This record gives sequence, C-alpha cells and structure tokens, in this order.
Amino acid sequence: MSTEGEATVLKTYEVRTYGCQMNVHDSERLSGLLEDAGYVRAPQGSDGDADVVVFNTCAVRENADNKLYGNLGRLAPMKTKRPGMQIAVGGCLAQKDRDTIVDRAPWVDVVFGTHNIGKLPVLLERARIQEEAQIEIAESLEAFPSTLPTRRESAYAAWVSISVGCNNTCTFCIVPALRGKEEDRRPGDILAEVEALVAEGVSEITLLGQNVNAYGSDLGDREAFSKLLRACGAIEGLERVRFTSPHPRDFTDDVIAAMAETPNVMPQLHMPMQSGSDTILKAMRRSYRQERFLGIIEKVRAAIPHAAISTDIIVGFPGETEEDFQQTMHAVREARFANAFTFQYSKRPGTPAADMEGQIPKEVVQERYMRLVALQEEISWDENKKQVGRTLEVMVAEGEGRKDGATHRLSGRAPDNRLVHFTKPQEEVRPGDVVTVEITYAAPHHLLAEGPTQSVRRTRAGDAWEKRNAAPAQPKGVLLGIPTLGVPAPLPVAASGCAAPASS
Repeated sequence: MSTEGEATVLKTYEVRTYGCQMNVHDSERLSGLLEDAGYVRAPQGSDGDADVVVFNTCAVRENADNKLYGNLGRLAPMKTKRPGMQIAVGGCLAQKDRDTIVDRAPWVDVVFGTHNIGKLPVLLERARIQEEAQIEIAESLEAFPSTLPTRRESAYAAWVSISVGCNNTCTFCIVPALRGKEEDRRPGDILAEVEALVAEGVSEITLLGQNVNAYGSDLGDREAFSKLLRACGAIEGLERVRFTSPHPRDFTDDVIAAMAETPNVMPQLHMPMQSGSDTILKAMRRSYRQERFLGIIEKVRAAIPHAAISTDIIVGFPGETEEDFQQTMHAVREARFANAFTFQYSKRPGTPAADMEGQIPKEVVQERYMRLVALQEEISWDENKKQVGRTLEVMVAEGEGRKDGATHRLSGRAPDNRLVHFTKPQEEVRPGDVVTVEITYAAPHHLLAEGPTQSVRRTRAGDAWEKRNAAPAQPKGVLLGIPTLGVPAPLPVAASGCAAPASS
C-alpha cells in the first residue's frame, strides 16, 4: 500500500529469445507472467538496462552455450552498477546445463527449465529475499503453458500450442530429452483459446507443436489433427490457419484432405526433409525415405495446386558421402520447394550423432552447403516468378519490410505465406488489414506489387492493432516507495475479479 508522498517507479524487464517457434511462444508466456507480477517491458533497445533480464535459451543452435555465456558476461558489469538487477536463464540450455550456468556465471539469480516457466516470478522473489541463486528444474511438465498469462507480440496473429514434447528419437536432436514426451491438449481447450483470440481481434493463428501433426497420439485418436483443422474452419472470424512443424511420418491423407477442404487453412506447408538420402535418413532415425517424402509432396500438390512447400535440410551429417549428398540435391529438384532452411551439421553434445564415426570435414560440409544453397535459390526464384500476374490477398504485417520507409511500400503475407512488398495506398492501412494486389516482380525471397492497390479491407484485426497501439493506460508497476514533492496522484481504481488464464 502506498503512503502520501510516494511515487510509483516501474520495475522493467527484458526477455531475450533464442531458437525455435516454441521458444518464441514461451517468451510470450514469460512476458505475460512478469507483467502479471507488476513489471513493465523495458524500452526497445535497452540492451540489458532493465531490472530483470531473462534469457530464454536454445540447446539446438550452434554455439548456443558460447553465445549465452558471452551475453551473460556483458551483463556482469551492468549488474554491479545497478543494485537490485536480476538475471534469469531458462529454456532448453537451462534444462540441459542446470547448475553449470551458475558455476560459470555466478551473478545469475535464477535458472529454470522448460517444464516450469510459470515459476519465474516466484523464483525471482525468492532469489531477492534469500540473496542467493535459485535453481529449479522440473523433470516433467508442471502446467500446460496455455494456463499462464501471455503478452502476445502481435494483435492480429497468434501462436496456439496444441502439444508439447516429442516422441521421436532423431539422432541429431536433443529436444525430446529437454522438452519431454509428447503431451496433447484437449481439443475443446484449444478451440476455446482460438475462439477467445478471435474475439480479441486475432484473424490468423498458427497451431504449434514440436511434432504438430502427431497430435492425437496422446489422446488415442489418429485423426485428431485433421479434425482439429476442420474445427478451426468452423470458427467465424478466423481468416487464416497455419501449423508448424509436421513430421512426414505422421502426414496422413486425412490431413491433406482437411487442408484442401477447409477454406481458412492456408495453402502452405513447412515439412522438414533433413536429407534426401535413404542411408542418411536411416542414420538420422527418420522413419521415412525419399520416395515416401516426395509422395507426400505430390499428394499435397494434387489436392492444393498453389501450395507453397518449404523444408529444413541438414548438410554434412556424419557418414554423408557425395552420393548421399547428390540424393539430397535430387530430392530438392523434384520437390521444388518455395524455400528451404539449410543447415551445416554441427555436433550437439548429448545427441547420438555427436559420437558417430564419419564426421565430415568442415570444408567439405561448407562446399556442399554452398552448392545446395545455390540450387535452392534458383528454384525459389523460378517458383516465385510463377506468381507474377497473380492477384493476391495480402494480410498487412508489422516489421516485415525493413526498407518500407525508404521505398514508400508496405509489406505482408500472401495466403501461402510468401512475403509481398506493395505500393502504399492513399488510404490508411493497418497491420491486420487485408489488401488485394497484383504481383509484378519476383525475387528469390519476396514478391513485389508495384501497381496501385486494388482494394483495402479494414478488419477487426486491424482494429485490434490500432487499439493496442493507442496511448496506453498507466501500467500498475511495482511500488518502490521513492518520496516526491506535492500532492500525491490518486490511487487507481482496483480491478474486480481475477485475470482470466491465457492460452498457448
């Protein structure tokens, strides 16, 4: 309770995110938890100048640990100069390294894992009171993330987590060991969250899972994912449904039919191939072969001719020969991906592949990687050229076009998720609104619509963006009790009831 003459000084936070979409979504939860506890987000570009800095880490990306400890090292002197500043480390690397983090960076206050992100505010307070680091790593999920408060990054598009964990045992991946076995949410909970988001103005959702189309294995229903897609199609006001990332093993015909027959499920598919070589796929413990993968692509294109298909590919997996690599090149030529995320294999401690014989020299991996990138760039450009002359509905996005200010353009995503830059129309256009444009030029990674905008459709999503970006109400903050002169400001009116739980 405040006393006369006190001022409310807001305690600030910053969350730094590394890794996959699941981490991005977890960071929305962490931000929501901190704001629910009274913190406010630090201004953009504060670069560690906040009362609480949270690192949400990845254990999959190359040199993840070096990047973390380098960033922690840069914060050490800032913490010395700023009494009361706290640093927390969570995510996959925290789940893996645990006590090692505080051993290497003793100025860290809190270490928490992937299964107990809801404990962050409690652990921060405990560390402050006890004046010692708090390390708490749960071995299994304490609460599905959907029950936690959320600060979503977008007013018009949202992630919706349908499962956590993964039952696969790919030899290059440590995620199942850190995220645990797959646990599925109940369909009714998922759909209730989607409906709530749409009521708030969200018009695009992305269903999220470590292996999203395995959804139902925990529920005993092999067709649960296709049923979920169809159920999303019945939600009024939901314009776009996407999902990531599926696994070829679980990609069944009922999912393809649901994609083709549900109007708001977008003609887009990101499905990791990883390698085109059957030998390497076996070594990776990927439960499909090239023929099966290309067969899925063929079925998707037959059902959804304009689908844009993307993938992930690893180059230089242990034991990969030139012949194996050529099989990958062949598969890329056959699949004609709209784009591909290509990676040079690097060891991940704790994975079976890290100890395999036949590790490929770095220079060989680099040379193969460059050949693959060149091929995919050529294919991406050719596939994008096929879009020239098409009229597309583009959902206006925020922050997608780095040069928009200089070029007097706006940017957004086509239904198939291709990035489109278009001429700024005379009338006001907000993120979340939808414009109709004709594509006039194609580059490998984006499309241009250089003519006038054919139409602008103002949407509830645009209204939601406008409302969010209106002058914000004074946040509640954390009272630090700094005395001021003059008459104190009146206390805010207490809100009634409890905050409704957010979803994932």
